[in-house]
Amino acid sequence: MSTWTSNSKSLPALALALLIAFAPALAEAKMGGGASSGSRGSRSYSAPPATTTAPRPAAPMERSVAPQPAPQPQAQPSPAAPSRPAAAPAASPLGGSFGRGLLGGLAGGLLGAGLFGLLSGNGLMGGLGGLASIIGLLVQIAIIALLARLAFQWFANRRLAGAMGGAGGSRPGAFAFTGGGTGFGGGAAAPRHPTSEPLNLRPEDFSAFERVLADAQSAYSQEDIGRLHDLATPEMVSYFSDDIRANAREGVINRISEVKLLQGDLSEAWREGSDEYATVAMRFSLIDLFIDRATGKIVSGDATQPTQSTEVWTFRRPAGEGPQAWKLSAIQQTA
Repeated sequence: MSTWTSNSKSLPALALALLIAFAPALAEAKMGGGASSGSRGSRSYSAPPATTTAPRPAAPMERSVAPQPAPQPQAQPSPAAPSRPAAAPAASPLGGSFGRGLLGGLAGGLLGAGLFGLLSGNGLMGGLGGLASIIGLLVQIAIIALLARLAFQWFANRRLAGAMGGAGGSRPGAFAFTGGGTGFGGGAAAPRHPTSEPLNLRPEDFSAFERVLADAQSAYSQEDIGRLHDLATPEMVSYFSDDIRANAREGVINRISEVKLLQGDLSEAWREGSDEYATVAMRFSLIDLFIDRATGKIVSGDATQPTQSTEVWTFRRPAGEGPQAWKLSAIQQTA
């Protein structure tokens, strides 16, 4: 403290030097260095479905041993098929054609047939021999118009019902999985992939995810590489080891404590070959500090105020194994 106050001229230089020295460490606070790392099988480079906990797309992988997918060849546009002339509408026996609106279709046929039957006897004046004939003609025309209107409404209702059915209403089963661990909820149904099949999870699986969340953070904080091997894949352990060595070069330790899951839900779960995968979004609170290795003093962070973080974690286990076999295989940051 005296160094900062005794010489005002050296204060800016010292502050700049400390900021430069600790900038890499401060920018990489929290387990995994704040990067998106790991592998999700054949889905490593495809964004996991959004969830309530992580509604925005997860960041793409920055570190991964998964091979990059081969670029797909662009499909060549097919030659345009020769246009065919539209089929002429069917001719009506009374002239004109069907399918031209109400009067050109059903109503027109009914009306035309009625008038034809009324007027084909002795001509217009001969068929209207008196007032009774005129009234009878009007009644028949009214009946035909009523029938035509009812038929039009019936067809209109059928067309409306078909449009509503095609648009789709409620989607039962939109949440295909239900979480069983503390704070876990349902996630959106995962899209199907040709190289994998959906996987059903049990409440014990979600409890295992929550356990790995806390235990892996603790092992990373203690720089216990052996314990990390029990909780994460070799790929993830290699990234954690690199981050720990980088912190050591900066003279700091990333101390993480009081990890508590606040909310989580499943993004997708699937079986691929001999492995099973589950990707979950988790929002959790924790005490995240950088401690000076030599003095034990806090370099960054608040020892009394927890911070919150939302990340997408992917777990992997051999197919058919129990919940205890889940290991962390990827961490992706959220926007």
